[in-house]
Amino acid sequence: MSMDTSSCFISLLILGLAVTLAGVTPQVEARAFFVFGDSLVDNGNNNYLATTARADAPPYGVDYPTHRATGRFSNGLNIPDLISEAIGSEPTLPYLASELRGQKLLVGANFASAGIGILNDTGVQFLNIIRIGQQLQFFQQYQQRVSALIGPEQAQRLVNEALVLMTLGGNDFVNNYYLVPFSARSRQFALPDYVVFLISEYRKILVRVHGLGARRVLVTGTGPLGCVPAERATRSRNGECAAELQRAAALFNPQLVQMIAELNREIGSDVFIAANAYQMNMDFVTNPQAFGFVTSQVACCGQGRFNGVGLCTVASNFVP
Repeated sequence: MSMDTSSCFISLLILGLAVTLAGVTPQVEARAFFVFGDSLVDNGNNNYLATTARADAPPYGVDYPTHRATGRFSNGLNIPDLISEAIGSEPTLPYLASELRGQKLLVGANFASAGIGILNDTGVQFLNIIRIGQQLQFFQQYQQRVSALIGPEQAQRLVNEALVLMTLGGNDFVNNYYLVPFSARSRQFALPDYVVFLISEYRKILVRVHGLGARRVLVTGTGPLGCVPAERATRSRNGECAAELQRAAALFNPQLVQMIAELNREIGSDVFIAANAYQMNMDFVTNPQAFGFVTSQVACCGQGRFNGVGLCTVASNFVP
């Protein structure tokens, strides 16, 4: 997802995923939880990086329990926070946080970094971000640290029994293919071919996650990318959802579900679970009042059309 005023729109996805996870019963001893992905799930790793993709200043975090910006691209709790609650655990710490040591390691870790995508050339404008390959290297490093703490057998068991969240894909469209007119990727691929390429690269990532011990992985597709206020502000004339980005999501999500089903068959187990983020979000977009929202047209913080222009800052407009 882009580094713009989409955080309130993103909160709709949080609500939907909370529903998806309603069936996850907390264990007597909460399972570990690992998070990989982009700004939708970054709990603050980018705070430790020299990057423009940051959410460590007000008004981010205004509704967080501490009322302080934490690096989450949200006004309050984000997707990993609510999943942690659902499984009876405390929130996962960013992997780069110095507080992640000792017994805190057994809770899990958040490796996500705002701005990244499936592809390494996604989000290059944000400079120093933790691309997915590096996130998985950190996961290996994490396992070594836990092994030194509780022994290799217990460390392997902790990873095998953990819940894993993988959230990728949106940035590969809004911060790569459609970032600028005639982008390198749009000149290389027609959109349908680009989606096929993305899915093939995503499959490699999921295979690697499984190889690192993950056995229960929730994989989110993209939401309705064209309905994000930032995209509507720049790509629509009358406020309608941007058609080309909607087409991209409509191509990507079914192929992701198909790839996950095929991968599970190859493995012989339902390791990967597809979450329909698109439909969850569209339900909110088309009928926000049913979910306690006044509107789905305007970002909660920003400036310009639909509050969709630029970053969310203390000088931005706020939706009460």
